[in-house]
Amino acid sequence: MKIRSRAATAITAAVLAAVLAACSSNTDTASDTAAAEGSGDLTVSHVHGLGIDPADGRLYVATHEGVIAVADDGTAQRVSDTADYMGFTVIGAKTFLGSGHPAEGSGDHGNRGLIQSTDSGRTWKTLSLGGTTDFHSLEYAHNTVYGYDSTRGRLRVSADRTSWDDRAELAALDIAVSPKDGNVVLATTEDGVSTSTDGGRSFGAGSGEVLAFLSWPAADALYGVDLAGGLHRSTDNGGTWKKTGTVPGGQPQALTAIDAKRVLVATQEGVYESRDGGKTFSERLPVSVAGGH
Repeated sequence: MKIRSRAATAITAAVLAAVLAACSSNTDTASDTAAAEGSGDLTVSHVHGLGIDPADGRLYVATHEGVIAVADDGTAQRVSDTADYMGFTVIGAKTFLGSGHPAEGSGDHGNRGLIQSTDSGRTWKTLSLGGTTDFHSLEYAHNTVYGYDSTRGRLRVSADRTSWDDRAELAALDIAVSPKDGNVVLATTEDGVSTSTDGGRSFGAGSGEVLAFLSWPAADALYGVDLAGGLHRSTDNGGTWKKTGTVPGGQPQALTAIDAKRVLVATQEGVYESRDGGKTFSERLPVSVAGGH
């Protein structure tokens, strides 16, 4: 286990806190502009999630200002309203899960609980926990939803998307679930990656690489991105990590690995895709800074 000084730990905690603050409903009003050919300017102040819809193969980007669909030719359009979509994950054709906060003036719950779309992000319905819960991270594995409830600092699990089992309390930014074993759950903390082997009922101390976000598409392909945009891969459940490359654009905002080679990462300057496990990246959705965060 890597030993860190108190000063280093304090710095790491501060950076993780800054990343987490950017994910809250109080993101500052200075915004970025995502310039997409043929679609006009799309205002984007923060990216919360990424996914590929198997129904049409398009990239979907969940942001502080709605869900944006990006075609292979780079054209983009906002398909949803302008709500703040968090915990975003694609679970099937045209079927997305999420959480977050409503568009201004909508009259919806401040914390939307677990929400679902069955039309590729165009419309959403609250399934459970509306008004009480804001999931900053959601994972769908083994026909089960695993969610990190940021309002309580707790992992919660549901097999039916309606009733929930409360599990461990911990301070985390992101979670990932083993595609091979639903009892193995990882969480990113200020001390490194924390592991549970009992379905999230308890977690060990964080250790190893300090990562912001995780994604686990295959048993031998666990990906994590560090606070500077370095992409790392583990083939042993997070026991050891190997850096595969660096994502352009600075501090990361979201990570989704589609398979062992295809990786999507959002940073401060845009959304990038790798088809070779993180060795090289191409830009999918550019973001030009219009104001500082």
